[in-house]
Amino acid sequence: MKHVHNRNEQSKVSDPNKVQLGRPRATPGDLVVFSLGTSPKIFINEPGILKGRTTCTSLDFGKPLEQQKEFGPLLGQGIISSNGAMWARKSKILAPEFYMEKVKGMINLINESTTPLLNSWKSRIETEGGTADIHIDDYLRSFSGDVISRACFGSNYAQGEKIFLKLRAVMGVMSMTGLSTGIPGLRTNREGWRLQKEARSLILEVVKERQKASDHENDFLHTVLEGAKNSDLSQEATERFSVDNCKNIYLAGYETTAISATRCLMLLASNQEWQDLVGAEVLDICQGSTLNADMLRKMKQLTIVIHESLRLYPLAPVVLRKALNDMKFGNINIPKGVNIWIVSLTSHTDPEIWGSHALKFNPARFVNGIKGACSHPHMYMPFGFGPHARMCWAALGHCRTQDSDSTTSLQLLLFPLPRVQPCTCY
Repeated sequence: MKHVHNRNEQSKVSDPNKVQLGRPRATPGDLVVFSLGTSPKIFINEPGILKGRTTCTSLDFGKPLEQQKEFGPLLGQGIISSNGAMWARKSKILAPEFYMEKVKGMINLINESTTPLLNSWKSRIETEGGTADIHIDDYLRSFSGDVISRACFGSNYAQGEKIFLKLRAVMGVMSMTGLSTGIPGLRTNREGWRLQKEARSLILEVVKERQKASDHENDFLHTVLEGAKNSDLSQEATERFSVDNCKNIYLAGYETTAISATRCLMLLASNQEWQDLVGAEVLDICQGSTLNADMLRKMKQLTIVIHESLRLYPLAPVVLRKALNDMKFGNINIPKGVNIWIVSLTSHTDPEIWGSHALKFNPARFVNGIKGACSHPHMYMPFGFGPHARMCWAALGHCRTQDSDSTTSLQLLLFPLPRVQPCTCY
């Protein structure tokens, strides 16, 4: 490992291979060059260097190719693992599906998934005399999968739930594979590929049904099929495009949305004053009416709670990118083939950026937006950064603007909750 410099030193390094060897440190602001095997990597957490990179749109700044090889059964050749012109083409097709107006139209289907979940919790609380211990983890995963199924497949969402369960099984198998990934004949690899083929068959069944239907629903699957059709793809390429991108939407939104909601609930349960503030705001805005997009935009207290939750528990704690060509970060030349590691978890809790109470849950820091919450707003990146990250914000049901986020699915899930206590969150 090679420790280059920290934030208080001048950034004058142009060639990482010429830096002086030193003791590596994990302090915020460090720049460290190291390697794992034959793969060169550079850890960057210096605000000055990263400024500009957080809005980087260069297609030379891509995803590591090793990721696609390791998670082939999960990712296929969908947008999550794509780079360069292929990523740009898929982004152009899929991005409109997650524009603000489109997400507003999803509120009803999110409500359809949220209502039975909350009713089941309330029923348990009433049955058990006013308090209940609820293991919310599986509930929230099911909720997340149900929302994605409805958004992806419309009236075919029941079939979508079967696909979701199959992909969840693939994720379970892949998580056990570890360093054995890619070794031929291994039982976990065989199981993963078998489940992947079954998921593919289920998705293709829905695709073929939709292609035969006279009425086309305006959902994600329709967007994918139209994109494939307008790209003049062969039948085989159309099937691969449809399958891989439907899988990618599940993987982008399933675990992440569930984890976000779980952590928000945990923090609200542990901070009663904020739970009371959010609850009072919801009652004041809704007045017993059905929730809509305009109501969500008025929920300022809930929004800053979600911001603070994502700061303390970013869903992309480590952002991995690869220089597909020679690039430059500030005064640092990054040779082609070098992997870049950016640890957002470190920058999100850095006292120099967030103040002396950086480790404390305090949503009030976001009252004036992200710019008012910290000294380097570009270092707030719970979903990573760059063009790939902007698609992640969208795929997770978030519409991002310059200073605020409409975290629709999380707000819909969290706003009507009964009072929760720390002992009830697992």
